[in-house]
Amino acid sequence: MLTSRRKIKIETERMTLRLPQHGDYRPWAALRAESTGFLTPWEPVWASDHLSRKSFTNRVYWAQRSVNSGSAVPLFMFRREDKALLGAITLDNIRRGPSQAGTLGYWIGQRHARQGFMREAIAAVVHHGFTRLDLSRIEAACLPENTASRGVLEKAGFKYEGVAQSYLQIGGRWRNHVLYANLRADRRGRTDVR
Repeated sequence: MLTSRRKIKIETERMTLRLPQHGDYRPWAALRAESTGFLTPWEPVWASDHLSRKSFTNRVYWAQRSVNSGSAVPLFMFRREDKALLGAITLDNIRRGPSQAGTLGYWIGQRHARQGFMREAIAAVVHHGFTRLDLSRIEAACLPENTASRGVLEKAGFKYEGVAQSYLQIGGRWRNHVLYANLRADRRGRTDVR
């Protein structure tokens, strides 16, 4: 049983970002299921029980343990006007010491895409990472052909840094990813992508 129950809630212009809770299972499973074709080209292969309640329960417990240990900040994105679940964003792999860095990952349901929600969420989580968690660097990676993800990162102030060979398994095979980073005190100027 978890003894510490740290709560994280980030408010943006249109959304509330908070840790997943057990009561979020049905909206999460429905949104992931209806967005399967939209999400799976960009994500690791889903486990056979990916959409099960047991898998979701494990996700909720992992989220709380991660926040309590300081290793990640996994948040669900809810539209404030109707409390609809839009997607999720996670600041993961938080490293302390000389690095002071973390890695950003995110997904959005297909019906909520291209409405500026992810850009808003990224800006809020980056601000939280720099001001509340004292991070110096936030990294993100995506497939080179994922123009939507690349665009949202660039609009959110991330700069292209290069290509990581065989970075992650997507669709069951190792894929190269383009790397981006946002620095708390960024003096790099504009970088050319390609």
